[in-house]
Amino acid sequence: MGAKTRIFLLEDDTNLAETVSDFLEDEGFAVEVAFDGEEAQEKLYEARYDILLLDVNVPGINGFELLKEARAGGVDTPAIFITSLNAIENLEEGYESGGDDYIRKPFALKELLLRITTLLRRNFAHRENPRVTVAPGVEYDPTGNTLYERGEPVNLQPKELALLKLFLSRPGETVAHEVIYDTLWSYDETPSESALRTYIKNLRKIIGKEKIVSIKRYGYKYLP
Repeated sequence: MGAKTRIFLLEDDTNLAETVSDFLEDEGFAVEVAFDGEEAQEKLYEARYDILLLDVNVPGINGFELLKEARAGGVDTPAIFITSLNAIENLEEGYESGGDDYIRKPFALKELLLRITTLLRRNFAHRENPRVTVAPGVEYDPTGNTLYERGEPVNLQPKELALLKLFLSRPGETVAHEVIYDTLWSYDETPSESALRTYIKNLRKIIGKEKIVSIKRYGYKYLP
């Protein structure tokens, strides 16, 4: 059997979170739960999921802001908002922040399951693009936004994936530090030189040190 489809659930109502989680696990999914925005933020940086189920009104970062930030960081996992908000502007905000679907409370668990399976099917149907060979034994799936090493997915941080995508879009070109900062960090974040060095180091471990060349005081170059 293959690995279970992984679902991430952000829901601050512990009873509802338990009900949804138990139901989905009975349906054969693996479910990871977070109860507030900060906890969700940490977990989204630590692991990859196949579907995101995000309540909007949660403590800390709300679901809209959480997904907007994740999308800016390169996370393209399909997302469904779960919320009691009804106004049309809320619906628009949900889609503008990168949501793929929207379900209002109270909802039937079977309806949620239908939306999940529909979104998964649509997402997998789009994964027709051939993988890009990054290095010997290392391939990148542009549609699934996943790096594979010897056929196994590599768990990269969203900013590491965004950096890899930038290099692959400009093979053989020197990419300036400023361009990298603008790509990896949103306008309300402060770029970190030390964090960038860590991302470069982690990518080099996977694709080979010789594949990413440092251009002193200017930037980096990916050698295909």
